Amino acid sequence: MPAVVGAVKVISIGSSSIFHIGDVYMMQPSSQAKTFAGGGSFNTGNGITIQLDQANTTINDQDQFDQIVSSL
Repeated sequence: MPAVVGAVKVISIGSSSIFHIGDVYMMQPSSQAKTFAGGGSFNTGNGITIQLDQANTTINDQDQFDQIVSSL
C-alpha cells in the first residue's frame, strides 16, 4: 500500500544501515569486522584481577580476504 511521506531530514547513516521510505520487499543490512586482542582483553565482571607479565599478541594473517560479504 502506498504511503504519503512529508519532509525527511537525515543527519547521518552508518556504514551498515538502511534508510527506507515507502514500500519494500526485503531489507538486509550487513557488516563485517576483524578484532585482534591480547590475553585478558574481553573479561567482564565485578572484581576481576588480571596479571599478564610481558604478554604479546602475534598476528600472522597471510590471506587477503577472510570472508567475502556480497549483496544480492
